Amino acid sequence: MKKTFTIILINLLITIAFGQNTQTATGVVFHDLNGNGRQDRREPGLAGVAVSNGVDLVLTDATGKYQITVSNDAIISVIKPSGYNYPVNANRLPQFFYIHKPQGSPKLRYEGVAPTGPLPASINFGLVSGNPSDKFTIAVFSDTQPYSEEEIGFYDRSIVEELVGIKGVDFGITLGDLVGDRPDFFEPLNKATARIGLPWFHVMGNHDMNFDVTNPFHADESFERVYGPANYAFNHGKVHFISLDNIIYPNPYSDASYVGGFREDQFQFIENTLKYVPKDYLIVISTHIPVFNEFPHGETFLNIHRERLFKILKDRPFTLSLSGHTHTQRHHFFGANEGWLQEKPHHHYNVATASGDWWSGSPDSKGIPDAIMRDGTPKGYNFIHFDGNQYVIDFKAAGYNPDYRMQLYGPKVVPHNFRFRGEFFANVFQGSENCLVEYRINDGNWSPMRYVIEQDPTVSALRYQWDSAEKLPVGVRPSNPALTYHLWKVRMPTRLPLGQNTIQVRVTDLHGRVFTDQFKFEVVSVAE
Repeated sequence: MKKTFTIILINLLITIAFGQNTQTATGVVFHDLNGNGRQDRREPGLAGVAVSNGVDLVLTDATGKYQITVSNDAIISVIKPSGYNYPVNANRLPQFFYIHKPQGSPKLRYEGVAPTGPLPASINFGLVSGNPSDKFTIAVFSDTQPYSEEEIGFYDRSIVEELVGIKGVDFGITLGDLVGDRPDFFEPLNKATARIGLPWFHVMGNHDMNFDVTNPFHADESFERVYGPANYAFNHGKVHFISLDNIIYPNPYSDASYVGGFREDQFQFIENTLKYVPKDYLIVISTHIPVFNEFPHGETFLNIHRERLFKILKDRPFTLSLSGHTHTQRHHFFGANEGWLQEKPHHHYNVATASGDWWSGSPDSKGIPDAIMRDGTPKGYNFIHFDGNQYVIDFKAAGYNPDYRMQLYGPKVVPHNFRFRGEFFANVFQGSENCLVEYRINDGNWSPMRYVIEQDPTVSALRYQWDSAEKLPVGVRPSNPALTYHLWKVRMPTRLPLGQNTIQVRVTDLHGRVFTDQFKFEVVSVAE
């Protein structure tokens, strides 16, 4: 009964927040040809552009004008069409929204939105010229998550530094947990990310919230102050991007502080934005918490909410969803047994984090922790290459050569023709059960390796080094190993020539690309 009452109360508070003192906002969406932020005499209004109040959508008329109902706690945002970009501020944050909070945010520990005053007579949005091609690339980060100024420096020197001035990438997005419970770190984090030189979008994570709110609707006040709406959408090429805050806080269903899911207004927003998106577009949904359940028992994302999302997407043949949160990397394919309503499975990609294992582990020569994640994936980031409604994903391990795509593990010394239980492992960072992983010894025939879901022994070995050290290691002890969903193994052979031998590994990935690596080991006689 208590949980039921809590759910009703949360929904009531949200309903009140949306329904208070509605007014009608009006304005123009126009092509800002000179980029000065205002509509000049020869700058045309743009017809058929969607504008949202966070739930409802309207389209601009032939002259670019719109009108939409707003409450006294709302954000108006423009959903840009393909071929256009949003203007950006000094920190490269896209400016696509207007916040209407006449009284401002409630008083909170971390700063929210200042009072905005009365609704302006006209709220105009300028769009600048963008990439007209259906082929483009984006960068994807997750969980930068600094808990201190020092960790902002780790992020700046390990992740950002690799990408400063990069070409051929249209924009970036970070999938939540931008900071570690410190919304006052948003600005220094943005300053670091801005050095890359790309427009950068952000998803809200559970560590980005205002935890001292009385109304859960206000948990994103600090996020809104800096980034605008926590739920928004835009088009780029033949891709429709939808970013959503999928953290239900407080959690009315269990003793956990939060759970993954959506509010009613968010479901309405998804349905409304898809009304204006062609069926041949790829729909990319970006959230923080994965829409699969992380563990065999219990719900980390509400099953009933996933089922409703899948019903909304049932007539969309091209879909992809992205998340962070777990500090592991995993490709999950939803089929009919998990409620997906199409023959082709839905691809959910839970991406590797920029902070790796929460900036833990041994420091390198620059003083930056190695932060290898609990599943053996290095800290890093992704590029997603789009061509129409198709995509290819590339993971880049921070600080490594781009060819570093797997970690091989096995005994360095093997007994010749003798009983031996050693195993050889290949942790393919971008792997899944749908990949083909093969091995051969000394240029012999290729044979398949066996896909397993277990702990990566490389990670176990690293943790053992920390726990068996007789002198306290420098840095923060890494987390314990977690299950790896991109791991293959075989029993180490012993009927081999004495001396050095080589195992070659060949991976055919989700996109049909082939990558190879090799592992050398010594075969010795038992007498030795």
